Amino acid sequence: MKYFSLNLCRLISITSLVLLLFCINSIASDKKSSLPHVNQWGRFETTFISSENYYDWVRDVRLQVEFTSPQGKKHTRFAFWDGRTTWRVRFSPDCIGTWRYQTQCSKKYNEGLHGQTGKFECVPYTGANPLYQHGALQLSDNQRYLVHADGTPFFWLADTAWNGPLMANGREWDLYLHDRAEKKFNVIQFVTTQWRAADGDIHGNKAFTGEILIQIRPDFFQRLDYYIDDINASGMIAAPVLLWAVGGSSNPGTFLPEDQRIVLADYLVSRYGAHQVVWFLAGDGKYSGEQAEIWKRIGRTVFGTEHHRLATMHPCGGSWVGREFRDEPWYSFIGYQSGHGDGEKNLRWLLEGPASQQWKEKALPIINLEPNYEDILAYQSKTPFDAHAVRRASYWSLLITPPAGVTYGAHGIWGWHQKEEPPLRHKNSGAGKPWHEAMRLPGSKDMKHLKNFFESIPWWSLKPAQNLLATQPGKNNPKHYITAAQSETGDIAVIYTPSGGEINLNTNSLPHPASAQWYNPRKGEWVPTENLIHPHQTYTAPDDQDWLLLIRESM
Repeated sequence: MKYFSLNLCRLISITSLVLLLFCINSIASDKKSSLPHVNQWGRFETTFISSENYYDWVRDVRLQVEFTSPQGKKHTRFAFWDGRTTWRVRFSPDCIGTWRYQTQCSKKYNEGLHGQTGKFECVPYTGANPLYQHGALQLSDNQRYLVHADGTPFFWLADTAWNGPLMANGREWDLYLHDRAEKKFNVIQFVTTQWRAADGDIHGNKAFTGEILIQIRPDFFQRLDYYIDDINASGMIAAPVLLWAVGGSSNPGTFLPEDQRIVLADYLVSRYGAHQVVWFLAGDGKYSGEQAEIWKRIGRTVFGTEHHRLATMHPCGGSWVGREFRDEPWYSFIGYQSGHGDGEKNLRWLLEGPASQQWKEKALPIINLEPNYEDILAYQSKTPFDAHAVRRASYWSLLITPPAGVTYGAHGIWGWHQKEEPPLRHKNSGAGKPWHEAMRLPGSKDMKHLKNFFESIPWWSLKPAQNLLATQPGKNNPKHYITAAQSETGDIAVIYTPSGGEINLNTNSLPHPASAQWYNPRKGEWVPTENLIHPHQTYTAPDDQDWLLLIRESM
């Protein structure tokens, strides 16, 4: 009986211990499940309320937040002032598990801002948005193109909506993004403040006031939040210009002193750095000499040493700044602008200028951020660019350098016109159609065909290969200039002719045996494959319009 009682006591003790451990685990599990949940590569946001008031919230207070990953890696982000006594921080976690954070305020006596701690749980993303399926953008291993965090190649196909978030209402913006997503655009370029083509947003609000000491207007950005959120929610990268910098008294990158440019850009990076963005530090400026040095200093200050989003410069027309910025730690890829000229000098600058000559100097992705806009008046002929001119500039841009992507633009979209009229302070560009008509210009659909073509091949392996051409019809007239590219292994060759005719090739550089296909860039259709033991020396395009010839090794 005594032995039985002893074993019974032991059984009760063990049972009690098991129940106690179960309760502890349940409490811990409940506590963990009560943490805020954020998808990997999504956006965590939390709010802090200042216990003190300040005259100048942006300059008098600096609030940084240190985030610690489940593996113990630390990331520092700055919070932003959002009006009254409200501060917010946004952060995009890159790994699964429990994250911790702690604040450090420049005013340590501020109990609402300093020493605040918290946790959140980062969970796997299960939806269909490619930005969160594959992760943030970075450079490829060879630094020739962009990839997601998981290594998936990213072909940049941007649309230009400079005024879109400023002047569109919510319904208009949703309709526009749906159209662009359907046409396979994956980047939207836009301006984040008042600038020469918009004195404020649709309600007349400004991003800031003043000049010597600017005052940030949080209400302006509270409205802008929706438009940037919507870009990412539509599966597209947001590419905001922080400081438009062409000459004139209406552009913050021109009339603001250097220190105030930093204040404004720093606020924007703090507010939107957790979004899936690529930064354009400045827009449309001339960045040489002393101006280059100014923008280098601004970039180093704003982006700092822990550069977690890609950044570049958007230069003015016919402008290339690869050498000025390529060694800057924050400068991620070379963005250039061939602009809106149709004269021989302008065309040859694109075809034979610095983009085609300097791509070998240092491995960085190269993207034409502003080729000919559809329906805008050309500089020389004063006639609107049609869809053919847009396609021609786009395919040329992609094949004169190792392809990384290209940007499209439509007159009427970039100014976000409600009626047919010239954009503000851009009368020489001609009257643009209302945005909802400009959205349907044929060139935008041609960009979908362009994307489909490059996605059908390993485009990231291509490099310029003008040596494939035995003759060049564009020698005397650049409008007929044929461009060619070939994969590093030689198994794929792509040739673009802007005006049909014959393509004469050096066959010794082509794969044997091979298949040859014509691709119609206007309809997105393939001409049936021709299998060849030996590639032809001469191929004649199906008609006198533009065509792509794809030659690939056949097994």
